[in-house]
This record gives sequence, structure tokens and C-alpha cells, in this order.
Amino acid sequence: MFIVIARTFILYTTVIIVFRIMGKRQVGELQPFELAVTIMISALAAIPMEDVGIPLIYSILPILLLMTFQEILSLLTLKSTKARKIICGKPTIVIENGHIKEQALKKLKINTNDLLEQLRIKDFYTIEDIEYALMETTGKISVIPKSQKRPVTPADLNISTEYEGLPYTLIIDGQIQDENLKELGLDKKWLQKTLDSYNIDNPSRIFFAALNTKGDFLFQIKR
Repeated sequence: MFIVIARTFILYTTVIIVFRIMGKRQVGELQPFELAVTIMISALAAIPMEDVGIPLIYSILPILLLMTFQEILSLLTLKSTKARKIICGKPTIVIENGHIKEQALKKLKINTNDLLEQLRIKDFYTIEDIEYALMETTGKISVIPKSQKRPVTPADLNISTEYEGLPYTLIIDGQIQDENLKELGLDKKWLQKTLDSYNIDNPSRIFFAALNTKGDFLFQIKR
């Protein structure tokens, strides 16, 4: 039993490290070659977990080789436009000026119902409202609505707006985020003083706390 646990831990750690090196991307955002590598790595890691007779090196070595091949392909797609077109393909226009391009759908092997479903997910219910719709290399649809159908923005109304940046998380589940405090030029004394103003004696009572760009301290107490 101990051998099985140890092998599982080693393989799990290896796979996590490999996926971290390969980058942070969701399955739906992977290119076809990246998805193939992900599936192969998962299979290579699963087989030795079930069969303890297979040496770990027979799994770890192919996983590292696949990671290396994937990194080489990623570098090629980053540096070469031609390589990117060959490996990843290119976006395809499926709707142009409110009209579905039938030949494009046939080439992509998708039907009209699938196209309409993806458009509804993006809150487009009428094809006539769409200037362009493109099938991206990841299989997702990008939509450019006609100018008269686009939402009104403050810029359209000549309204000036204030800058809105990302809030900084200061406490998560009672744990102080020291790096964010340091980046803001603050310290734990400031944080505790702020908590005292809300009659909170200990950060461990806080489930979540953040400071937005306006200087507002937002928090939620643990239940």
C-alpha cells in the first residue's frame, strides 16, 4: 500500500509541475496539439498508478519528453507566423454582414444549430445584428456586432470616468497576504488599526478582505 501511495504522489507531483511549466490555460482555450499533449500526459501518469510492475521512469521520461516537444511547438508558434498557421490553423469567418457562410461551416464540420447555440451563449439571438463572427483556432466563436447594435459606452456619450484598477486582497480565510500589503506600502499595524475601527480584534475572524483603488476597505467576517 505504501508503494502505491508513494508512486501516486510522485506521478501527481510530476504532472502538476509539468502542467505549471506548460502554462495556465483552461481546456477550452487549448490548441489541438496542446489538448493532445494534455491527454497523453494524463494517460501516461494513470497507467503506472494502476500497475506497480511498471517502473516509474517509463512514465516520467515520456511525460518530460512530451513537455519538451510541447514547449518547442509553443516557441515555434510564438516566433513564426507560418508555423502558427500550420500547427494551430487560423480563424475562419462564419458570418459576414449578417449572412452565414455555408462553405465555411462545411469546412469546419459544424452545423447551423451548433453555430446558433454558441451565438446565444454570447447573447446574440439575431444573425442580422452581427457584422462578423469568427471561429477561433480554439473552437470558440468571436462576435463583432454591427455598429448600431453595440452597447452604448461612456465614451459614446462623452462621459469621463474614473480609473478602476484591481483591488488588492489583504486577507483570505484569516491569513494575511503579506506580499499585497508590501506592494501597497502598508504593514500589519495599519491592517490591525483598520480592523480595530470595525471592532475586529483578530484577522483570523475575517473570511475575506480587500482594498480597492478608491481606498475602500471591503471585508466579510467568517460565519
